[in-house]
Amino acid sequence: MPEADVFSRTYWDAAAEGRLLVRRCGACGRAHHYPREFCPHCWSEDVRWERASGRATLYTWSVVHRNDLPPFGERTPYVAAVVDLAEGPRLMTEIVECPAADLRVGMAVEVVFREAGEFRVPVFRVCATL
Repeated sequence: MPEADVFSRTYWDAAAEGRLLVRRCGACGRAHHYPREFCPHCWSEDVRWERASGRATLYTWSVVHRNDLPPFGERTPYVAAVVDLAEGPRLMTEIVECPAADLRVGMAVEVVFREAGEFRVPVFRVCATL
């Protein structure tokens, strides 16, 4: 389960409201994810939260048939994936509501949120329309 601390609380509070956030650097202009207090591209500390569009493309995926860690074991099989957010960063996630056989590299996906204990976590589904 996620652990929220003083820094990541903003991210998890936004997710609870159905909003995906990334961090954007004021010095070089690039967005990044996972959230951190500095830019991983230029090391500037001039970074701020920004609402992401929720649009992405599927970069890669794998079907997980066995996972002994709670709560994943009760959900197998599931599709673990990496998506390229429209804002630029790559995000590790899960693809839902689509059989793995129908997935294709580069297909359009959109964020939805799933309950996970006291949190809502971003997962992605295939876009119904572009």
